[in-house]
This record gives sequence, structure tokens and C-alpha cells, in this order.
Amino acid sequence: MAATEFDMIVIGAGPGGYVAAIRGAQLGLRVAVVEREHMGGICLNWGCIPTKAMLRSAEVFHLMHRAADFGLGATGVSYDLDAVVKRSRAIAGQLNAGVGHLLKKNKVTAIMGTARLDAADRVTVKAEGKTQTLSAPNIVVATGARARDLPGLEGDGARVWSYKHALKPPHMPKDLLVIGSGAIGIEFASFYNTLGAKTTVVEVMDRILPVEDAEISAMARKAFEKQGMTILEKAVVTGLDRQKDHVVAEIEKDGTPSRKTFDTVISAVGIVGNVEDIGLEGLGVRVEKTHIVTDRMCHTGVGGIYAIGDVAGAPWLAHKASHEGVMVAERIAGGNPHGVDPDSIAGCTYCQPQIASVGLTEAQAKERGHDIRVGRFPFIGNGKAIALGEPEGMIKTVFDAKTGALLGAHMIGAEVTELIQGYVVGRQLETTEAELMNTVFPHPTLSEMMHESVLDAWDRAIHF
Repeated sequence: MAATEFDMIVIGAGPGGYVAAIRGAQLGLRVAVVEREHMGGICLNWGCIPTKAMLRSAEVFHLMHRAADFGLGATGVSYDLDAVVKRSRAIAGQLNAGVGHLLKKNKVTAIMGTARLDAADRVTVKAEGKTQTLSAPNIVVATGARARDLPGLEGDGARVWSYKHALKPPHMPKDLLVIGSGAIGIEFASFYNTLGAKTTVVEVMDRILPVEDAEISAMARKAFEKQGMTILEKAVVTGLDRQKDHVVAEIEKDGTPSRKTFDTVISAVGIVGNVEDIGLEGLGVRVEKTHIVTDRMCHTGVGGIYAIGDVAGAPWLAHKASHEGVMVAERIAGGNPHGVDPDSIAGCTYCQPQIASVGLTEAQAKERGHDIRVGRFPFIGNGKAIALGEPEGMIKTVFDAKTGALLGAHMIGAEVTELIQGYVVGRQLETTEAELMNTVFPHPTLSEMMHESVLDAWDRAIHF
């Protein structure tokens, strides 16, 4: 076999691509992965990991201000934004190097360069003025996505920021406008608001965090407003007048236009898939709304070309991309893996308070024709939550009333991004309320609220 011939070529080394490459190599395939910018992709370098590092700093800062609540003393509490950013970038750098090590350990050929599909089994890679051709019967497109730029709202790095600018801020905002209230927008709003920025969030939909259950969105809004945020729902930013030291935003709400001045704007209005200039059009690969169309097994319907992760559409989550990468590699290696079920993939937002969910919202369950039972349990009824000083939050569960199937779970409060996996496992095992009711949850833990929420759906809650 020539050096340029492989069993599988992966385009993109983000959380989907590098995982697909490693799993393929583990299964005995000869694998090459081509990455244009950063091993680990956006998630590791400019998304999931560095944002969580910064949010952790904000969380500790918030807790330091609450020292007296725990019988402790802390005076002169302050922060160094440059040091916060430096720590975040160092963590991203450490993990970037770790991905390179894992690829090498698993004997994956890693190539830095720009890839283009010349045929369903051939890829051209350009790097530093040189071109090489790779061939394989199976090609996995894992090129990811980038921030959506709406006309007039584009980031400039000075006063109007994209997520990348917000991760390496040129200054600390004093009066911040965040456009968009999805996970990215809300996380940045939470971070900068906690550090003292007067923060306004504008959302075009009728509620913030529109993909979440309506009750969770309402509780989140109440919590954010209590922290000092201004939330404008059913509102749209129609233009930005950029000045040297400020931006005047034109905001329309309920048909009434207004002009408000901010020193910084973060645009977080969604993402678009990286589908341009990679040769998809000439091969007949379908692209709709900037995302590659695939079947449940991530196949594009063209030759041996697969697409995984953000470029293949919602949900735009790193763990979804990784799971798809493993599934595709196993299929290419001759296995018979299960397809990915989007309804069993949890979504997590690491704001303060945290938000997590899996499966159907109450409204979605009704829309799909289910007769449902809904359980709720508040954090204030849990001993561990009170001991932690985190009594605000709720866990909500949605069941099919006839079969007892767990249709969805929705949480807001401390550490819910860790708790949600319990319900994810339950859905994967096709659990019903009976199994969950008969499971013994350890005491004292936050997880006891998961049990109580299930019990409440059948009017059996003990502590509420």
C-alpha cells in the first residue's frame, strides 16, 4: 500500500474527526486525518473547554463574594481578566497537545493542511505551498461550523465581538450587549455579568434559551434578572452604529424601535456549517441551510462519503460529534453499530445557574400525541442543595402516562450538567418510571432530586 493510500480519511480533527480517526485505527484501519487549523477543533481550542475554564473562574469569584454565607471571611475580592484568559488558553493548549499525542499513539497519520474532495475516494491537501493527494474508499467530513455573521452585526474584534474575540477580550466590558440567548450567548452573558459588566441580552424568539423547556427558560430568566441582567425577548437588533469607544445598537421590540449605547457587543446568533470549497458540489453531496444532509448512519448517499458533527446539522454538540465519529468508524470497519438518536443526546449550558436537558420538552411531548405525566422537584427540598448554599433550581421529568417511558428530563440549578447523565443512561436503557422509582439514590446527594421528580410524576414525592 502506497503512503498516500488509506482505508479512511477524516477531514477535520475536532471532537468528531479526531475521535473517528482514533477509533478507526483501533479497529485496524489505516487512517489519515487532515486539520486546517487546530488539533481538537473549535470545541477544544475556542469553544467548550476554554469557555468552561473562564466560567469556572467566574463561579469561584461569585462564591468568594458569598463567603459570609458559609461562615467565612474574604475581603478585597478582585479578578485579573488577563490571568483568567491566560489560564483558559493554557488549558486549551494542554489539551491541543494531548490530541496530537493520542493520534500519534494510535498510529494515525495527522496532516496539517487544507483538504478538498476531488472524488468520492480522493482528497487533495494543500499546505505551505505544497500539494499531496490521498486516497481511501471511505472519507469522513468533519469540518465543523463557524459563527453566523448577520449583515451589520459582524464581529470586528474591537467593540463588536464573535466568540473568539470574547475568549481573548481586548478589554473588560462595562456595558455589554449580547445578541442571541442560545448556549453560547448565555454563557458569555453569565461570565461577563458575574465579573461586573452591566449586561443586556436580546433574543428574537419569545423566550431566552428557546430550545429548552418553557418552565426552565422562565426560571432562567428570573435568575438572570435577579443577578442584574436585562433580558429583552421578542426583540431584534436591526443595526449597530460603531464608534471608537462605544456602539449604538438599534433595537426593535414589540414594533417599537429604540437606540441604546453599549461599550461592547457580543454576537451569538447561531452557526453555519463549513461546507464551502471542499468539493461537495461536484460530487453531488446534498447541502441544505449550510449543513450536509445524511441518513441516520451519517452517510451522505454518495460513495463512501460520511459527514459527522456540526457540519452534519443539529444538535450542534461536541459529544454528539464524538459519538457519530465512533459509530462511523465502526461501520467502516465492518461493524453494525446503532444510529445516533438526537432525542437521547443531552444539552448542557454552563451559565449560573447551570441548565441541562435530554429528550422531549413538555410541549414537544404533547405535540407528538403523548398522554403525559410530569414530575417536578425543587432544589429547596433537597438537603445537599441547602448545605451547598444552592437552594434555587428544579428538576422536571416528563413521562408517557400509558407506558411509563421517560420522554424527557429538564434541570436548572447547581451541577445539573453532571446530573443529567443519569437520565441519559435511563433513556438509553429504555427505562420506565418503575425502574427509576425502585432505584436507591445515595443520601445526601443532589441526585436524590432526580428520584423525587420521578415520584412526583405519580403523586408519590416524599419531601415536597
